[in-house]
Amino acid sequence: MLAQVANILQFLGPRLGLVPEDEASRIAVNQLQLTVADLVGEVHDTHHPIDTGAYYEDQKPEAKRRAAAFVEQRLPKFLGYFEDVLKRNEQGGGQYLVGGGLTYVDLSMFQVMSGLEYAFPNGLARAAKKTPLLLALKGRVAGRPRIAAYLASERRIPFNESGIFRRYPELDAEPADAAK
Repeated sequence: MLAQVANILQFLGPRLGLVPEDEASRIAVNQLQLTVADLVGEVHDTHHPIDTGAYYEDQKPEAKRRAAAFVEQRLPKFLGYFEDVLKRNEQGGGQYLVGGGLTYVDLSMFQVMSGLEYAFPNGLARAAKKTPLLLALKGRVAGRPRIAAYLASERRIPFNESGIFRRYPELDAEPADAAK
């Protein structure tokens, strides 16, 4: 039995052709996946900053403070890091995070960007101005025929307030225009 998303993906990646064959690249993909896990953990903590067992409604003031710090500081830092990884790989001829082809971390980054778009549309819009390569990656992944078919199907579970990426408008930053 395997547990933890990164560990499961590290196991499945080679079997599904979702990692390069060389060990250094496989380790790089896993390292990026672990960073995705850190980002997802911080997203979760925006709506449960004090106690994961307590309701969001019982920790709203703390959630608002945590979310503001996340949107202002942590989100741009994480997305900037992944943008730099894409930029370095692009200079080597790649359009993905590692190597020349799609990997499981590209799929994870697509899901994260989609989740952020749902949960923090204003915050993501601000951060995305400096991350055009990440937005292009999201589009490339979504445009793959089998992924596009899945996204258009009833099998795709919409984001909601029961998952990691929850939309609480009071936790999202104001639109850039309104902040001025």
